[in-house]
Order: sequence, then C-alpha cells, then structure tokens
Amino acid sequence: MKPLIAIPAIAALEYRAWSRNSLTPIGIVTAGLTATAHALHPWSVFFTLLGVFFLAGTTVTKVKHEVKAKLTQSATGATGGEGPRNHIQVLANSLVASVLILFHTWRTRIDGSYWSEELCWPRGADVLVVGIVANYAAVAADTFSSELGILSKSKPYLITAPWRTVPPGTNGGVTGTGLAAGLWGSLLISATAALMLPFCQDWSLFQKVRFTAGLTMAGFSGTLLDSLLGAIFQASVVDVRSGKVVEGEGGRKVLIHGLHHKHTAELRSKAVSHEEGTGSIAKTSSLDESAKASSRMQKVGASGVTTGDGQHESRKIEVGNDLLDNNAVNILMAAIVSFGSMVVACYIWELPLSAIYSVENF
Repeated sequence: MKPLIAIPAIAALEYRAWSRNSLTPIGIVTAGLTATAHALHPWSVFFTLLGVFFLAGTTVTKVKHEVKAKLTQSATGATGGEGPRNHIQVLANSLVASVLILFHTWRTRIDGSYWSEELCWPRGADVLVVGIVANYAAVAADTFSSELGILSKSKPYLITAPWRTVPPGTNGGVTGTGLAAGLWGSLLISATAALMLPFCQDWSLFQKVRFTAGLTMAGFSGTLLDSLLGAIFQASVVDVRSGKVVEGEGGRKVLIHGLHHKHTAELRSKAVSHEEGTGSIAKTSSLDESAKASSRMQKVGASGVTTGDGQHESRKIEVGNDLLDNNAVNILMAAIVSFGSMVVACYIWELPLSAIYSVENF
C-alpha cells in the first residue's frame, strides 16, 4: 500500500478511536502497529478490511448502548455496556490476520513481485488470502452477533443445550437476531474483499460470487464456533441478586468468590487478626469498608487485584468452565476459522496442504 495513502489513513483511524474513546491509549498504539502491518502489503484490500471491521464494529457497539447497559453488569459493580477496548482485544481480532499478512508480504518480496504493478491473485493458488479474509469475516460475524444479538426481544438459547434459555450476554447463548446480525457482518467483509481483491483474469464472475458466498459462510461459522467455545471453555458469571450476566472488564475473567473461597478466607482471617492487633474499629461506610478491606487483605499477602467487597458472594457460574477468557476464545476461534478455510481451499483447488506455508512456486 502506498505510503502517501497509508499514513493519512492510519492517522485517521487512530484519531477516530481517540475522539470516540473506543480504544484505550495502549489499544490505540496497538491498533496503529496492526494497521501498519496491514499497510506494508502491496494490496490495499487487507488494510481496507481492517478499516471496515473497525468502523463497523465500533458502530454496532454503540447501537442502543443504554439498552445493553441495562441487560448486563460490569465486574466492577457498575452497569454493563462496552467501554473502551484494550490492546488485548485489538490483538484478539487482528493478530491471526496480521501474521498471515506479514507472511504473504514476505512471500511477494521473495518472488520479486512486491513492486510489480501487475501483481494479481490467480485462481487456485495462494490460499493465504483466503485465511486473511476468513479471519475478518469471522470476527465481524462474532462482533455483530454478540453486540446486536443481546438486544433480541427473545431470550437466548444455549448452543450446547438448545432447550435451555439463558440470560442475555451468556457465553454460548444464541438468538435469531444475533445469528442474522452475524451473517450480515460476515457478508459485509466478504463482499468488501470481493470488490477490493485484485483478481487475475482467470476468475469468472460466477467464481467470484462463489468465493464471496463461501467466505460469508466461513465467517458465519465463526460466530457459531465462538458460541460453542464460549459455552464450554468460558465461565458465564451471573449475579444471583439481579440475574444479570457479569462482564469482565476488557474481556478478562470475572472474579468469583466460590473459586477462591479458601484462599480468600485465609486472607480475611489474617486481615481480621491484623486489624484486632492494631485496635481498629468498625467502619461506618460500606464503600470505605470494601476499599479498606481490600487494602488490609493486600497487606497480608493478597494480590493487587484481590477484592474484599461482598458482591462476589452473590456470583455464580451459570454456564461453562473457567478455563479461557473472552479474548482467548476470540483468538482461538479466529485461528480455527482462518486455517480451516485455507485447508478447505486446498481441497477445492486440489493443492497440497504445504501450499499454506510453502514459498515454492509462489
């Protein structure tokens, strides 16, 4: 991508993220580095996919934000809703594509075609392109599905137990609205790729349409896979008093008292002993008590993230296992869809699997 176009475009994306407060400061830096990796490729299509995903994703995140905030609860105890995304969330959506793009860029340099104006994508070769487009189709489908699906008027059904309804925001919960939104997100990315990719002349219109449809379905499978992985490997924590799903800040895990009961009890015991030894008195403010209890627990050995408030007592795991956080599930889903799509392309085009990583005959 030409620097004359890339530099202003990257600056514009970063300014939008800063002005809309859609990314944290470190997230903005990470997004800038990611955009730079995309812009290093001689084609503009991959940078365009990143831009479309970012702009569309931040837009749907803001849709009916107040409604979403009433349906979920933040791990800090505040109302739910999406805050600025951090650098881990940026990488969860773009890391797989960035690696594939850098590898593809290196390939074009190896064969000397990087600077060629005639560089195009021949049909039946170079399956890395399929993996890159599939990544963004999948993460767009997942983003559209999760952000808009939570606004469905009907309760979601658990993907691993379709007869069971779950609270809005539950990992693994699916609705018709969410699935339709996911399909639309995947189609948006696939259609953009079909319009922007420099197809060689051996591609017919029908083959381009098949490519678009195939990548749309690959991306749509991403939202189903994300729901499945979330239902199995990610803990959906519910506040038993409100019945709302508790969302971890920045896609991180939610602290559950039951999982740390023994350790926390020991810390509390030490904190009480420490307090009695210094002659402290009971606090009158529950908020002050929570903050000072956390401070006392940290003094006797708790980590900086340990909390001493009472709200963790009311949390329970509704669905899943506390093995992965949301960011880990996202990047695992993106990797599976990307590499799975490349394997399927190898089969359709009758290529060896080595075509994914080989630089021979490129």
